[in-house]
Amino acid sequence: MTILLPANVKKIIRTLNAAGHEAYAVGGCVRDSILGRQPEDWDITTSATPEQTKALFKRTFDTGIEHGTITVLLDKQGYEVTTYRIDGKYQDSRHPSNVEFTRSLEEDLLRRDFTINAMAYNEEQGLKDIFGGRQDLESGIVRCVGNAKQRFGEDALRILRAIRFTAQLGFVVEEQTRTAIRELAPTLANISAERIQVELVKLLISPHPEKVADLYELGITDVILPEFNPMMTTEQETVHHMYNVGIHTIEALKVIRADRILRLTMLFHDIGKPEMKTIDAQGIAHFKKHAQVSETIALRVLKRLKFDNDTICKVTRLVRYHDYRMPAKANLVRRAINKIGVELFPYYLEVRRADTLAQSEFERVDKLKNIDDVTELYQMILDRQQCVSLTDLAITGRDLLELGMKQGAGIGEMLKTLLNEVIEEPELNQRETLLRRVKELIG
Repeated sequence: MTILLPANVKKIIRTLNAAGHEAYAVGGCVRDSILGRQPEDWDITTSATPEQTKALFKRTFDTGIEHGTITVLLDKQGYEVTTYRIDGKYQDSRHPSNVEFTRSLEEDLLRRDFTINAMAYNEEQGLKDIFGGRQDLESGIVRCVGNAKQRFGEDALRILRAIRFTAQLGFVVEEQTRTAIRELAPTLANISAERIQVELVKLLISPHPEKVADLYELGITDVILPEFNPMMTTEQETVHHMYNVGIHTIEALKVIRADRILRLTMLFHDIGKPEMKTIDAQGIAHFKKHAQVSETIALRVLKRLKFDNDTICKVTRLVRYHDYRMPAKANLVRRAINKIGVELFPYYLEVRRADTLAQSEFERVDKLKNIDDVTELYQMILDRQQCVSLTDLAITGRDLLELGMKQGAGIGEMLKTLLNEVIEEPELNQRETLLRRVKELIG
């Protein structure tokens, strides 16, 4: 097995070797190289102590020196170099209370999470695969190194990482590892919201967002996203759907583009349906006003998971309008762009398309044609630079003041009135035309 190491990684390993120390590329970079993927980062593990490593390189800084990690700077790029170590007893289901440096590569690899991440490589020694990581890569399996309960007991975040790796790689979780996840999922309550957010997003934007189903089946959503669970037991007795709410959500995740905002929107778009479900006398299900409730729930969850304000604003707005529909008429599309927002409108079109593709085939052709027609009109509106918001209006509040209107709410109301007229008739958006209209309205 030959792995092509970057020149700077070779230089670091050779420098350490020349000084009498062992050194290997380790972890995810080895895994990705074997899979034919381009590693994002190259980490190095060594028998040298941090002080010995620092003495060998001109530019270093302490990244986590208490845990044996320093960063070596070469050509303005950083490479983490970590001393072989044994972790002490873990506390708070996340961090070891202390670490002990060791001269044994095997002991260092033994503390790692999964076999596929516990391989090391250098050009002289080749691949060091003590725990069968390469075989698990070939078999498409995520398996803990050693005792799964012990690994998850040390760091509960590994539970989410296991599912995230299956989503990114298209793998499955090995059975004993799966059993341990189910048993220890409640310990995720000890993990910070920020860490959970990062892993959840990585899973969602992966090639296999349907692995969200594993979060539910293994009891993980009980802890990190309990709002998701009712969707998996809420049926949709209507000709427009062929799945329950949860499976529909998962199918929508699969067909929408792997974008952070879009995938989060699809995760939450129907999360209010269980709460709003009613059944009429004919046995048909209805979910009136579920979009507003979904928006409220999405807002609560996104805040709880410490998402940034921009993400919260975009996702909740798209959730609110995900079910907003209109005939394909230019004035109605302009009004929809105004309501949803110029920036978010193309996202809204993608959300509607994914939502439709995850429904039954009832009227699907007509629904998709409507989306296509609306998309065509949207592009026409952009091309012709038609007015859809106050910023596009040919006059401003200052113009109204110069006409003698008094500062206050009346200015805003007048601008809204003009905008409504211009949205209906774009040709009215001329400065002189609008000024004449203002004079008519104020008498």
